Amino acid sequence: MSASIGGSTAAAELKSLAPAPHRPLNITPSEHLARMTKARALCASCGADALLINAGASLRYFTGVSWAASERLVAFVLPVDGEPFMMCPAFEQGSLQASLAIPIEATLWQEDESPTALLAQQLAARKIRTLAVDPALAFTTYNALHNALPALQCMDAAGIVDGCRGEKSATELACLHYAKALTLDVHRRVARILHQGITTGEVRRFIDAAHRAAGADGGSTFCLVQFGIATAYPHGIPGEQALNENELVLIDTGCQVNGYNADITRTYVFGTPTAEHRRIWAIEKEAQAAAFAAAKPGIPCEQVDAAARAVLSRYGLGPDYALPGLPHRTGHGVGLSVHEGPYLVRGDRTPLAKGMCFSNEPMIVLPDQFGVRLEDHFYITDSGAAWFTEPSHSIDQPFG
Repeated sequence: MSASIGGSTAAAELKSLAPAPHRPLNITPSEHLARMTKARALCASCGADALLINAGASLRYFTGVSWAASERLVAFVLPVDGEPFMMCPAFEQGSLQASLAIPIEATLWQEDESPTALLAQQLAARKIRTLAVDPALAFTTYNALHNALPALQCMDAAGIVDGCRGEKSATELACLHYAKALTLDVHRRVARILHQGITTGEVRRFIDAAHRAAGADGGSTFCLVQFGIATAYPHGIPGEQALNENELVLIDTGCQVNGYNADITRTYVFGTPTAEHRRIWAIEKEAQAAAFAAAKPGIPCEQVDAAARAVLSRYGLGPDYALPGLPHRTGHGVGLSVHEGPYLVRGDRTPLAKGMCFSNEPMIVLPDQFGVRLEDHFYITDSGAAWFTEPSHSIDQPFG
């Protein structure tokens, strides 16, 4: 067994954990204003008079308000010309003002009022005739707005939102670096607490506690722990499992720092790997490296996916999504959302650009046997890709 697997306890690892120094600063008001300026330019270029953003990650991106969407309308409207405004329940006014990164006027609605009717009045008063609508807006809200203001022309704002959020600033990259380093340290520590009979639930609880102790925004944002045959299912199977000697371990977890996401997967063996474990693990590492090498400014996202699949094809895996092979895309964008556009998948021809950030995880699945996923993230520089975290070294020394 690897020296980095087993031999410690959850109590010992948690006792030695503390937040890493030099935690990055949060996004400044000036950066929020710069984001609005860019969004206005993108709106104007596609003929929209204003941008409507629903509660969720994009609302946080533009305003600093980290509220999830609910049945109550909370939205941000950014006209190309004129001042932005928020739609907010009246009883949330104080919380809204405390959350905003910059001062923004609020249109408040009471519980017995129609927020979409009030929104329609605001849009009409500002002579907004074409509205770019957040793709995350609920259809019920969109439909109510259409009924309240039938003359309003609506268009998909995905290009505007992705055009702003896709290319990360230096501050955003610093937050992502910190979050991913934190999660990778948690991965190292969880490997050390493994022992025969430990359950997936025990591991998940340790990972959550470790993320908290290490200084994440809360605990784990998600956590997948899979042993043995469960690793053949990309997102696992229901129920508790107990770890046995010589079983494959797949752990996929992440956290947030200032809202920015980590999402890292490690696969290794508790005990002695079989020859087939070693063979598939080595192919997975080669495919991940090929995807990384292909990622350069200007090439379409789909070429990165194709590079990983070409490696698998040389070993008789696939083709396409056929198993044994890679059943899903090679990677996804990452930032304030753990999965966001663009995507490393066939059909996504978005050109890679400096500041874009992606997962790199061309998982290999052998049905009814096991699966191997190595997931690290990279960002695009002027000349190519750069890793946020150092990839796994080997199946015997997954953490070096």
